[in-house]
Amino acid sequence: MGFGGISIWQLLIILLIVVMLFGTKRLKGMGSDIGDAIKGFRKSMNTDEAEKPSVEEKQGQTIDAQAHKVEEPAKKD
Repeated sequence: MGFGGISIWQLLIILLIVVMLFGTKRLKGMGSDIGDAIKGFRKSMNTDEAEKPSVEEKQGQTIDAQAHKVEEPAKKD
């Protein structure tokens, strides 16, 4: 028994059909494209985590902020 009731011979037949349909060059190109996409995804995930500033709460310090009203620009007729 193979994977989920599929024998090794059935897997080989499926692989042969896929190679016959797409060809080895196209399969190689698709594999390299998928690999590049995975590498790019991993790289972006790592850079996102590195760029996030750490948030630390400092007790005893307050932020003094004032609210300002934003005026709308004058409408031209």
